[in-house]
Amino acid sequence: MKITRVETFLVPPRWLFCRVETDEGVTGWGEPVVEGRAELVRTAVDVLSEYLLGQDPLRIQDHWQVLTKGGFYRGGPVLSSAVAGLDQALWDIAGKTYGAPVHALLGGPVRDRVRVYAWVGGDEPAELTDQIGEQVEAGFTAVKMNGAGRVGPAATMAETAAVVARVAAARDVLGPDRDVAVDFHGRFTAANARRVLNELAPLHPLFVEEPVLPEQNHLLAGLVGASPVPLATGERLYSRAEFLAPLTAGIAVAQPDLSHAGGISEVHRIASLAETYGAHLAPHCPLGPIALAASLQVAFATPNFLIQEQSRGIHYNKDADLLSYVVDPEPFRFVDGHASRGTAPGLGVSVDEAAVRAADRAGHAWRNPVWRHPDGSFAEW
Repeated sequence: MKITRVETFLVPPRWLFCRVETDEGVTGWGEPVVEGRAELVRTAVDVLSEYLLGQDPLRIQDHWQVLTKGGFYRGGPVLSSAVAGLDQALWDIAGKTYGAPVHALLGGPVRDRVRVYAWVGGDEPAELTDQIGEQVEAGFTAVKMNGAGRVGPAATMAETAAVVARVAAARDVLGPDRDVAVDFHGRFTAANARRVLNELAPLHPLFVEEPVLPEQNHLLAGLVGASPVPLATGERLYSRAEFLAPLTAGIAVAQPDLSHAGGISEVHRIASLAETYGAHLAPHCPLGPIALAASLQVAFATPNFLIQEQSRGIHYNKDADLLSYVVDPEPFRFVDGHASRGTAPGLGVSVDEAAVRAADRAGHAWRNPVWRHPDGSFAEW
């Protein structure tokens, strides 16, 4: 079997899909994207495809080595995300070829269902309690929210109090038996994070995500030592090597993204690395159905898995949603806040190719907002 064609599709709201075709009629799908830079990743996929054409798609690990290391310059979000989507597609082909779901090829399932959480915003807290109430009504047992919008370099008492107040409002709706994760989104300095983490502790967050920017991960050890709240990071880390320092610092939760961190191959290895440090896996995934399908396959085969992000109803999805490009929504039917393990081969998702091709004709040019502080200086989004 040989790879004969690689195609990419720029589809709303902000996603990029790839399709890998073989001469035996087996096709695989992946989701290689950097949100806001999808066009750059598309070009990277085109360049990497020059190597893949004519190759045996089942040599996944060998291809991963060449795609990540064969160009001499390595890493970074664009290259790692391009590799990630292609890797997903190759695993999809392998599963379809062997007639097995990817989690079976990773060593078999360790669980029958995967806990998922819903995202409820939090930048602007006015509708937060209603949004959480809707998710509780839908059966979710956990939500994630932003801890704050813009945060000044030296947070005022009012800013700090507002963070605590919105998490307290979430806890009031959730009660003691459900979980809230709080995303700092790299908007906090280490000093601001240290102050707020102590005040959040009585509200028992499941974890606090990205307490500092990834380029400041050398500060994580101090935050871990001072924080009574479990800390998580990883959506902007792209390899085992980049996760090593945060894990050594003592983070409780590793959050690689299956569309950014080298795909199924590398995230499966990151999970094993995290296990040796007593950390759990909670893959980042505010993306589309292929990325989520890949994430779930890893989750079913990962002993130290904690919880899975998913994007149904997320505020980014204005022109399309998680189910817009799939034939069968069953893999993404969540019951009591969980996704059930399926037995379909490959990634287990049936992509609506006609819908994808039609959407690609319109395309998108999604960009994240650029925030500024009241004095006009740049603010982290």
